[in-house]
Formats: sequence, C-alpha cells, structure tokens
Amino acid sequence: MDFERKEAPYRAPRAKVSSIMLQVLLALVPAALAHVWFFGPGFIFNFLVAAIFCVAGEAGMMRLRGRAPELALSDFSALVTAALLAFALPSLTPWWVTATGALFAVVVAKHLYGGLGFNIFNPAMAGYVMLLVAFPMYMNLWVAPRMGDIDYEYLTAFESLRYTLTGHLPDLVSFDAVSRATPLDAMKSGLNNARTTAEIQTLPIMGDFGGRGWEWIGNFTAVGGFWLLIQKIIRWQIPVGVGLGLLVPAGIMYLVEPGSHPGPGFHLFSGATILCAFFIATDPVSAATSPKGRLIYGIGIGFLIYAIRTWGAYADGVAFAVLLMNLAVPAIDYLTRPHIVGHYDAHKDPSPGVPTDKGS
Repeated sequence: MDFERKEAPYRAPRAKVSSIMLQVLLALVPAALAHVWFFGPGFIFNFLVAAIFCVAGEAGMMRLRGRAPELALSDFSALVTAALLAFALPSLTPWWVTATGALFAVVVAKHLYGGLGFNIFNPAMAGYVMLLVAFPMYMNLWVAPRMGDIDYEYLTAFESLRYTLTGHLPDLVSFDAVSRATPLDAMKSGLNNARTTAEIQTLPIMGDFGGRGWEWIGNFTAVGGFWLLIQKIIRWQIPVGVGLGLLVPAGIMYLVEPGSHPGPGFHLFSGATILCAFFIATDPVSAATSPKGRLIYGIGIGFLIYAIRTWGAYADGVAFAVLLMNLAVPAIDYLTRPHIVGHYDAHKDPSPGVPTDKGS
C-alpha cells in the first residue's frame, strides 16, 4: 500500500511574497502621483533607473549564487526597493548616482547577507545612506514644489530627463536657480542662525504644518499605509511606535520652548516620516517580529529620527534611524519572545513529589 507523504510546511501560506510586494507597490501609487505633480517628472526617471539596476543586480547575484534568477525576480521585492529608493532621492539625480545606490542596496545590503529573508538591513535605506556619504552634493538638489516661491525656475520634462542622463543643466541655468532647501533643511539652518520657528514658518516653502507639497504627499502616503493595515499586510505596532517615538518628544520640547523647537505637526508632515512609518520601518525581514518587539522597534526609530533632526548633522535622519534599529532587532526579538503557553520548566515549577535541590 502506498501512503501519500507531505513535507513541511503542511499548511499553505495565506499570501505569497509576490502578492504582498505588489500590494505595497500599488499602495505607493497615490504618493508617487502626488510627488510627480508637485516636484515634476524626476521621480519617474529615478524609479525607472532604480528599477532597471535593482532587477539587473538581483538577476546577476542569483546567477553568481547558482540559482535561477526567476526565483528572485518573480517576488517583486527588487521593485519595492527601487520605489523606496526613488522616494528618498531628490527629483534631480543623475542616473549613475541612482544606479549606484540601487546596486548597493540589492547586491551588498541584500544578497551578500543571503538574499530576501536573510538581510539584516533595509536595502533601500542602506543604498540611500551610501549615496549620502559618496555623493553628498547630488543629495541636496531638491526642487521647490509647484506652488508658491514665484522666483523658482521649473525645468521641463525634457530638461529634467537631460539632467538625469547627462548631469548638465540648460545653458545659463545654475543649480541655485532650480534647487531649494527642503523644509527640514530650512528649519535646521534657520534655528542654527538664531531664528525662531515662527519666523521660519513664514518661508514660501512652508505649509500649514510641514512643507508645501510635502504635506499632500504625506497624506497620500498615509492613505496607502492605512490600506496596507486594512489588508493586514503590515501590523499597527510599528506605525504607532514610530509616531509615539517621534511625536511625544517633539510635543514635549515644543511645549517647553516653542521658539526653538518645531511642533509635532511639522515633524509628522516633513521629510519621510509617514513613508517610514508605513513602508520603510515595516519591512518584514529587517524589522522586529514579536508584537511587543515591533512596538519597541518603532518607538526606537521615531525617537532616533527626532534626535537626529534636533541634535544631529542631517536634516531628516530616517535612514540612519532605521539602520540603527535594524542592528538592535536580534536583541529586541530575543528579549520580547512571547510566552509559550503550556511550557513546563522543572526548575521553576516542579511537579508534586519530585525532589528538588532545595530539599523536601
């Protein structure tokens, strides 16, 4: 008689990796469209370049490891890395800068640690930090939003593409004419020059809470993030933890000294705070896994973002905060392991009649 035998896992997973990654990409579409609307088509060019080199790096590493490239390319994780990297980069970024960050993210931060499921660092944030160190000048070419700032000279789609491919601006156009400080940069430099937060908030790039244009991108990012929560692609602990870790100290410092510390609304709607809370920090591989651990992990990221923005040299600090907490994940998971129901420990709870070393 022939008995059928099944190997583990005996229960099929509820969702495939490819399905999860596709839903993450779809959830980013509203924020991507808002980004293009306010800051021009540079985001599209950055994403296309990042996608090409992320996919190429993934395929190349799979071949070097003696595995079929289709196994990695079919899960769409490389495209998620490309999308997050594109959100982190300025709209005006030469293609070779984007390509370098994409290759570093996939080849070094992901596959040198074993590929998807084994990397300890968030690949997109690792690639972005590498670019901050290697190409600091190109990481500051942020354009102004298409609202306010009437002295700003906007580039056409063709001029933006030309800069992406060649690194050259149109004739008689300087970088000062096409780039502006981000709201976080403006706030940090203004406070360093002894200006108050109220004075800095009057700048044309400032909105009701954060930066003009950036507020709307944050809103659409939150829409995608809440969709992922509803679909149970991500859990609530990390977004809530990031919010608590950032907004609680920001609120306390604002109440103590509002003239030199921006309020919680500014921190929430400026930079990559909302993108981090829903899409970056929730990376299932490099984040903590236990419910309590995810909350601690999120709080740590939020507090580090505030600390770097307030006392550090970088205006945002999301990437550094995520990578630092990635290092703490093994310890967090170890210290927050859920209690196993029904576990028996003879040293702590000996059965009746069983002698112990304390005597009877």
